[in-house]
Amino acid sequence: MTSELFAPLPLRSGAVLGNRIAKAAMEENLAGDGQLPGRRLLSLYRRWATGGAGLLITGNVMVHAEALTGPAGVVLDDAAPLGPFAEWAEAGKAGGAAMWMQLNHPGRQVQADLPGVVWGPSAVGVDLGRHSGRFGRPTAMTPEQIEATVTRFAVTAARAEQAGFDGVEVHAAHGYLLSQFLSPLVNRRTDAWGGSLPNRARMLLDVVRAIRAAVSPSFAVAVKLNSADFQRGGFDADDARQVIAMLAPLGVDLVELSGGSYESPAMSGRPADARTRAREAYFLDLAEDLVKTSPLPLMLTGGITRRDTAEKVLAGGVALVGMGTALAVTPDLPERWRDGREADREPRPVTWPDKALASAASMARVRYQLRRLARGRRPAPGVHPAWALLAERRLQRRALRRYRAWLATARSAVATRPAPVRVAER
Repeated sequence: MTSELFAPLPLRSGAVLGNRIAKAAMEENLAGDGQLPGRRLLSLYRRWATGGAGLLITGNVMVHAEALTGPAGVVLDDAAPLGPFAEWAEAGKAGGAAMWMQLNHPGRQVQADLPGVVWGPSAVGVDLGRHSGRFGRPTAMTPEQIEATVTRFAVTAARAEQAGFDGVEVHAAHGYLLSQFLSPLVNRRTDAWGGSLPNRARMLLDVVRAIRAAVSPSFAVAVKLNSADFQRGGFDADDARQVIAMLAPLGVDLVELSGGSYESPAMSGRPADARTRAREAYFLDLAEDLVKTSPLPLMLTGGITRRDTAEKVLAGGVALVGMGTALAVTPDLPERWRDGREADREPRPVTWPDKALASAASMARVRYQLRRLARGRRPAPGVHPAWALLAERRLQRRALRRYRAWLATARSAVATRPAPVRVAER
């Protein structure tokens, strides 16, 4: 069978991806001064640019300066200078790949020590048992806050296009704000944004409509969606099927499927599952089911590390293979596959009994690799997850001090600024 991995993928917007391999978004937490992309992010994306992927998707970029997933998060709002973002786009596109920016709002998944706002569809906090105190207590968003947030997504998308990015991906997975609205466990509203699935999907659909109205027809718009939340009574595969159908008429190019949230961190892997298929492509069974009815091309991310697994994903009808951790450890893996080679090493799964802590350590270990790549060094997949977690917490304390100082200055500037920029519809 001839592999489709290196065949081009045309999209509805007219864009064509060079092959079927994408670097999926990973939260780098590498913002420089002013919560902007700096030399470390540029260096990291230049490394990936030469690795052979057809698409690079950035780690999540925050649409609201007062709502970050971590203190070193990148912010692109109406006040951010575009120069650093133009350099970031140029770095990612240096090898011929398309470069998309992932847009996100954390909603209730905001660390308790971060300044700013902790919002959600309802006042339902993150339940991590004894670790629940890591996150702030959310307040239910008002209709005005919801509408303002929709506008923020559109502003960020329009500015990403101005900076030279080829597209955006709206993050509606992993328990972040738009995923919270989709979840019947978190969204307990009784107004137009709660109750039925069409109501719970309303904010996501409004975000996509606003973005499409604010960017060029040739600019790609994608959505990252959970195939399931993996929580009893939560967002499930049938919900995902219906939301994909709702997105189809809105000019969406692609839906990336993942799964889980901080409360049920399926996106960090399922090492307890004895089936090799589940260990290597966590959500493939669900994706193959969704492909049967999806009017949109699907991308699958989660646990793909070997070429034969990637080819099985494509053979199941998925259009694009997404990889995160694999490219943090082996940034040139697509080129290796083209040459018939595989990765030299893979990190072992973190199998600590405390799932929340194991998930945090897994993500910290990935970001440890990203920092090494950004410094021009080789990855160190054998680093102990506890060491990576401790190192990250030290760095986050320093980043938190910088973010607090920056946000205080930014708030003062907003207080004296004229009316905010409005996004003109095309």
